[in-house]
Amino acid sequence: MAVSIEIIRQLRDLTAASVSDCKQALDDARGDLKQAQELLKKRGLEIAAKKASRSVPQGRIEAYIHTGSKIGVLLEVNCETDFVARNEDFTRLTKDLALQIAAADPRYVGPQDVPQDEMKDLDDKGKKEYFKSNVFLYQPFIRDEKITVQDLVTQAIAKLGENIVVRRFARFKVGE
Repeated sequence: MAVSIEIIRQLRDLTAASVSDCKQALDDARGDLKQAQELLKKRGLEIAAKKASRSVPQGRIEAYIHTGSKIGVLLEVNCETDFVARNEDFTRLTKDLALQIAAADPRYVGPQDVPQDEMKDLDDKGKKEYFKSNVFLYQPFIRDEKITVQDLVTQAIAKLGENIVVRRFARFKVGE
């Protein structure tokens, strides 16, 4: 079955995957757009898992000052090469992540950063809700609440072909 350029373009707009990856996913899904999206997501997770152990000595410090100058964010996001650190997609990612921190006010980067004493009295449902509101990588992304911040980073890993790690952040609010 030949896949039309229009449906490839549609899938590319939805996923930001390369044209060849979109074509391959649509071929594998026999033209089914929804199934092709799922295939690309699954492949992205597989790519991210393979790259997770790679060293990330390069990166970018992103600074964000919210309108009115009452909230500010400093964020460090690391990647494997300075080439990717200067890439437009990586820069857009770091800007989106800094905006997320300003808007959602997370306390920790990942679950490994949460002190055990904060978790001791929570059941599984309570932990899930706690992570959603306090752990940056588990928060729903403010521009698309169907995905988490970790999903956004995973998509960037798949697209850019390098491991990406949110290292640390600081959020400042006047009066706090």
